[in-house]
Amino acid sequence: MDILDVREKLDRELLVNTYWQSQSLLFHKRANRWFPIIEPILQANEVPEDFKYLAVIESGLTNVVSPAGATGYWQFLKSTGRDYDLEINNEVDERYHVEKSTEAACKYLKDAYEKYGNWTLAAASYNMGMRGLDRQIERQKVTNYYDMLLNEETARYLYRILAIKEVLSKPAQYGFHFRPKDLYPSYETKTVTVDSSVGDFADFAQENEINYKILKILNPWLRESYLTNPSKNSYEIKLPASKNTGLIPYELYPEQKSVSDSLSADSLIREKIE
Repeated sequence: MDILDVREKLDRELLVNTYWQSQSLLFHKRANRWFPIIEPILQANEVPEDFKYLAVIESGLTNVVSPAGATGYWQFLKSTGRDYDLEINNEVDERYHVEKSTEAACKYLKDAYEKYGNWTLAAASYNMGMRGLDRQIERQKVTNYYDMLLNEETARYLYRILAIKEVLSKPAQYGFHFRPKDLYPSYETKTVTVDSSVGDFADFAQENEINYKILKILNPWLRESYLTNPSKNSYEIKLPASKNTGLIPYELYPEQKSVSDSLSADSLIREKIE
């Protein structure tokens, strides 16, 4: 922080992520749902917990697809995802699977840490690739991220992670105040194992007393409305833990005592506005 450009780069990212309020609000809300899933996987793989913030800046904790084709919470390209044991084809794409893609990200980061000897360069390589980082180390003859001149995206990368950590871990200090009901709750799920083909996931969903939409929300890695599964792989498919509740967090609306008492979406929105 005594180096002028380092201090100013961090200041920029703190300002961006404090005053771009709509984005920062969504980050807080989504983190409440997804960090409890990501954190134990990082811990089990002996990767620092701070890398959960890398997922935030990569994807905003959503299954986005970049113009280059990087996909999912951890933004894997097809080639890299397959290198780290993710199944990727027309029917199954585990880049959209939060748990499995987090495991793959841990493998990459540990490989990078073994190569570079510190987590900062491991994080930088996640953005620009190990080959690209190797070229800059050789060209500039330095091995400290904070001493390197890099492309703008990678030059901002570590500071964005640090800024997001600061804002998300100290929300009140940066002007963000939340009630528990403001944050997105975790999905309460159970799993069923499928080791054969599925002709129609809409029928599969109805057989399990949910709809196709809920099935795909919980299992976005299922990319088609069917599964041929010629290799007879075993897949764990998530379903709501309780029947007939979908994904509605009823505890947020204690006045609703049953499904029949629930308000329509339109009337609920009107009530909130009024």
